[in-house]
Amino acid sequence: MDNRYADVIIDIAHEKVDRPFQYRIPEGLIERVTEGSCVRVPFGAGNRLRKGYVVALKSAAEYEPSKMKEIDSVETGGVSVEGKQILLAAFLKRNYGSTMIQALKTVLPAKVSVRAVELKSVRLAIARGEAEEALALFEKKHQTARARLLKELLFVDCLPYGLVTRKLHIGAATIKALKEQGIIAVDTRQRLRNPIRIKTAAEEKKRLSAGQQKAVDTVLSDYDAGIRRTYLLHGITGSGKTEVYMHLIEGILARGRQAIVLIPEIALTYQTLMRFYSRFGDRVSVMNSTLSAGEKYDQCERAKRGEIDIIIGPRSALFTPFPNIGLIVMDEEHENSYKSESAPKYHARETAEEVARLHGASVVLGSATPSLEAFYRAQQGRYLRLSLTERLTGGQLPSVHVVDLRKELKEGNRSIFSRKLQELLDDRLAKGQQSMLFINRRGYAGFVSCRACGHVMKCPHCSVSLSEHKGGRLVCHYCGYEEPSVKNCPVCKSPYISGFRAGTQQIEEKLGELYPQARVLRMDADTTKKKESYEKILAAFAGGDADILIGTQMIVKGHDFPNVTLVGVLAADMSLSVGDYRAAERTFQLLVQAAGRAGRGALRGEVVIQTYQPENAAIVHAAAQDYRGFYEEEILYREFLRYPPVCNMMAVQIFSGEEERGAALAKRLAERAAQFRDEAEKADKRLCVIGPAPAAVGRVNDIFRFVFYVKYENYDKLIEIKDMLEEEAAAMQLKNELLQIDFNPVNTF
Repeated sequence: MDNRYADVIIDIAHEKVDRPFQYRIPEGLIERVTEGSCVRVPFGAGNRLRKGYVVALKSAAEYEPSKMKEIDSVETGGVSVEGKQILLAAFLKRNYGSTMIQALKTVLPAKVSVRAVELKSVRLAIARGEAEEALALFEKKHQTARARLLKELLFVDCLPYGLVTRKLHIGAATIKALKEQGIIAVDTRQRLRNPIRIKTAAEEKKRLSAGQQKAVDTVLSDYDAGIRRTYLLHGITGSGKTEVYMHLIEGILARGRQAIVLIPEIALTYQTLMRFYSRFGDRVSVMNSTLSAGEKYDQCERAKRGEIDIIIGPRSALFTPFPNIGLIVMDEEHENSYKSESAPKYHARETAEEVARLHGASVVLGSATPSLEAFYRAQQGRYLRLSLTERLTGGQLPSVHVVDLRKELKEGNRSIFSRKLQELLDDRLAKGQQSMLFINRRGYAGFVSCRACGHVMKCPHCSVSLSEHKGGRLVCHYCGYEEPSVKNCPVCKSPYISGFRAGTQQIEEKLGELYPQARVLRMDADTTKKKESYEKILAAFAGGDADILIGTQMIVKGHDFPNVTLVGVLAADMSLSVGDYRAAERTFQLLVQAAGRAGRGALRGEVVIQTYQPENAAIVHAAAQDYRGFYEEEILYREFLRYPPVCNMMAVQIFSGEEERGAALAKRLAERAAQFRDEAEKADKRLCVIGPAPAAVGRVNDIFRFVFYVKYENYDKLIEIKDMLEEEAAAMQLKNELLQIDFNPVNTF
């Protein structure tokens, strides 16, 4: 049946997006009204024609059709910026699971109740001769305030409003009276806030290497030929990916388009922004969570008005309302922070491709350690891979030492620093060179391992590690398998088996004991709570104010410190053994990124990787900086167990105030999902449902959490299942339960 009804958002300012209104589509407009269409509709008691945007088409009316108003007309002239945002919201709703309102609030600029910064000025509104006559009259009548203002305006054509009220002591009533007489005019213009407070010298354009030039030429020549595609820029650490981005953006700007540069962490914003600002000046702005609500809204307005051409920021910068986007760059595309953790749980990579499709733009994904998804698509021909294989400084990649902590323990070293790391720290401090110590805290105390032999307690059914729970249980968060906690290692019988306990603060204290003369900076969640704290710590380290920088993963991504010649990786096993099928990939990426911070200047660097599992493939390949070797080994594991990117996976989360009701709902929905299985398909291609099981954290604030997973190659089929589950939940009119969907999750639950 034809869609004859349209849900229309009347005002897409953020705080107005509360609900759509349904309209009838007249016969003559049925072919022209689509999702994202800008339409004119009668609204309110007076049926005044208002502009609105179609957010959904429906074949059934939600209330009596005879009482429903009708769409008046469809706006022509192509899809507007707002229309593209509506279409993007519809894409998020369909592909990731959420309500349309949630999707709209994600996509639309956050217009909140903030007072606009206004600049007001006062000027003469009459001829000079008339003003002189009025002045004489005011002086005669002893109207001193009016006379004082007029005298100043005869001397200076225009005065700032604040100067008039504060310096000349002219009250608002006097200004209003003169304005009503037509003698003066008060002009008001809005000043949009610029969050960038950087003073930097202009950066000279660098000469590109042969590999960099080939990458730039490929993208721009494709662009000029009308070819729009996604490129994977795979370059080793220090190979100059940022310079490629800047040359590409320069080319796109010269063609009259705008560019979005996505970066994964706020901590990267400072250095990236410095480089772009020194090249492109005030045509660059930034969007991140440290900005106030007013500053964020102002950047969107500046983008709409054409006051800026480049926006830099994390995934939310993707929704900047540029009218004519030509290029989207996604730096460090492998990072997990590109995946939203709240509904709609979109991934910036696929969303960037949709934004590019709507605008006719190109996408460049850059990384030294591409996600398996991106590399797999490049292997399939969906992305074009561009390679950078040499460091721009001409220097070599750092030499890597893998230290077996099992051996250290046997030989009596119980310190968190291996003897090799202590030896190299002594050397760097003596030479005045800098060091970075990275603690891999992902999966903090989530897995159980033996310090004597390196054995990790794993699920026999899911090939992921078991997680330690209170009450003496080891639990798999995929299938729900449980077994009792152990006091001795089942392999070597050692009593040294437990969850790992260490943190940046403990490391700082130990360093203080070993090297009291060393200047140490710490960068973690505790030391970066205040606005601009990232920038201050990084600027201090870059300026040589510290010998050693300690931190979590935020310190190893994308930073360039030429005097750093030593990187120590403490507890590499933490992310390796977390109960997640992506554990090896994350560990490999973190280790390669960490190693890439060393030796970026003239001096060659060294890296120490401390681990209980030196024979693990992720550590072996990371030490050799061998991405291809790691990929070929890891993709076989993904194929065998049908994990992304070879197969798509949907996580279905259920939240409930009552444990039994939550468990029953999870079981019911998992059984409904399993009904989509086609038994005629081969077993290794068939739809697979895993679970349900309690989530990793089974209860938060007295809300019980359950999860099950659905694996299937066909993404569209998973969307069908998602739609069915949402309809089922809606029909049940749940009150104390909540359903959330996550496609190809980057974290297990």
